[in-house]
Amino acid sequence: MGELRKFVTSEFVFGEGARFFAGRYALNLGAERVLLVTDRGLIKGTGLVDDVGSSLDDEGLEYVIFDDVTPNPRDHEVMEGAAVFDAEECNMIVALGGGSPIDCAKAIGAAVSNRMHVLDFEGVDMIPTPSVPIICIPTTAGTGADVSQFAIILDTSRMVKIAIISKAMVPDASLIDPETTVTMDRKLTAATGMDALAHAIEAYVSNASFHLTDLNALDAIRIIGRCLPSAVDEPENMEYREAMMLASLETGLAFSNASLGLVHAMAHSLGGKLDMPHGEANALLLEHVIEFNYPGATERYLEIARAMGLSGSGPGELTEYIGEFRSHLGIDMTLRDLGVREEDIPGLAETSMRDPCIVTNPVKPSREDVETIFRRAL
Repeated sequence: MGELRKFVTSEFVFGEGARFFAGRYALNLGAERVLLVTDRGLIKGTGLVDDVGSSLDDEGLEYVIFDDVTPNPRDHEVMEGAAVFDAEECNMIVALGGGSPIDCAKAIGAAVSNRMHVLDFEGVDMIPTPSVPIICIPTTAGTGADVSQFAIILDTSRMVKIAIISKAMVPDASLIDPETTVTMDRKLTAATGMDALAHAIEAYVSNASFHLTDLNALDAIRIIGRCLPSAVDEPENMEYREAMMLASLETGLAFSNASLGLVHAMAHSLGGKLDMPHGEANALLLEHVIEFNYPGATERYLEIARAMGLSGSGPGELTEYIGEFRSHLGIDMTLRDLGVREEDIPGLAETSMRDPCIVTNPVKPSREDVETIFRRAL
């Protein structure tokens, strides 16, 4: 008998116009007064907040907007959102945005249902009581937060990104609408697309992967390799936007159930210390972690190379291609260019070693290994 596996995800609706189902889903989940979590960038000129608000209005539902969410959402933002939820007597949450508003919203839901501080949820299965109902509407194609068991929050006292991993973080519904991603500029499209690629590759080589996660991860890798450059170059082309949104969904399904690895452990460390864009951090680390991991998952990396259209001839072929791929997308800087210094590396490595994502990396690294990888990416 094979090893037991479980696969969890949100209910989701995929396709153009999915965002307009927000009111219907909220009503079906028992909403009376909704906390709409988003960010100020989406409120300014995209019209997406108005679309979702109108959908809630159409079902006779009241809502309150909470938009004090920054990239790499902070612990105090979660607790401020929880305070607004209570003060306004809300009973469910709708999250509209990229990974930051969605992660913040999921953490708010756990905080209000458990009457606990968000930092108390750090780690795996540390949320005692299920969250209040949550609907997520992603506006970027990359994070997979709208279907995953993960929420990443910045602990501002330690300047460390914590991972909250729990079935309680899986939203009740995700409305995945490719039209929402047309507002992304070239830089954000590239960064979130590389985040999705890192999710897919790490899920595929994870020591917790299995058949269902493999199917999603490999298909996403094929799509991203074929469509991400075109989505960056032709931002209003809905064919490429829809393809990247599908890839983001598949990577979310894959990593939520197979977890991640060293790329994300190191990227979380960078994001905590330097407030660095997560997708860029992943992109700059990916080829160096592949080089380190390759001996421990050779056949899997050969499959990844073939999925990206390569011959699968060895580690150099894949790592060089990943470097060229991200550079073509405009992610051609180094960690040093983004402010990382040699003297930062020991502390960054130490934090990386404590990140739960490192547990499912195919090769168990030492702290010295992690320091070496950081130096190669400088």
